[in-house]
Amino acid sequence: MRHHARRGFTILELLIVIGILLAIGSLVLVNVLGASEKADLKLVRAQLQAFENALETFRVEVKRWPTEEEGLAVLWSKDAVANEDDKAKYGGPYLKEPKPNDTWGNAWIFRAPSTIVEGANFDIVSVGPDGQEGTEDDITNHDGRKESGNDDFSDFSGGSGAGGSSSGAASGG
Repeated sequence: MRHHARRGFTILELLIVIGILLAIGSLVLVNVLGASEKADLKLVRAQLQAFENALETFRVEVKRWPTEEEGLAVLWSKDAVANEDDKAKYGGPYLKEPKPNDTWGNAWIFRAPSTIVEGANFDIVSVGPDGQEGTEDDITNHDGRKESGNDDFSDFSGGSGAGGSSSGAASGG
């Protein structure tokens, strides 16, 4: 029987293994951070949907939308309702727990009537991760409507079908 002398790893081999582990770790980190950002966006959109549903219930019971002064606080606090007669109609709270801030810790913006979509009753805005209103990362309760209303299907709303132009939204209908 032969006995082979056992030798350890060389410095070069250790450096290569460490480099491979660092590369794999950085790939995992990038993917996890991306997933976290997507999860934050989904959470904000879910909160916007919950606000809209709660506001609808408020409107049915109190027979009006909240004012800007009352804001979203009426969804979790009867004390936020300004009018005593409306406090008597209040059947809330309409949300299980207060949500005065979005995922990034910024206060929600509530406007009534809407300044974003003409004819809409209200806006709910999260200023997004940058905390600045009016920037690209803002998220509103109208985002889904704007995307679905102005994309591929806008050509089908005109009725004539002859033009085929994507600017058919200006023709009214």
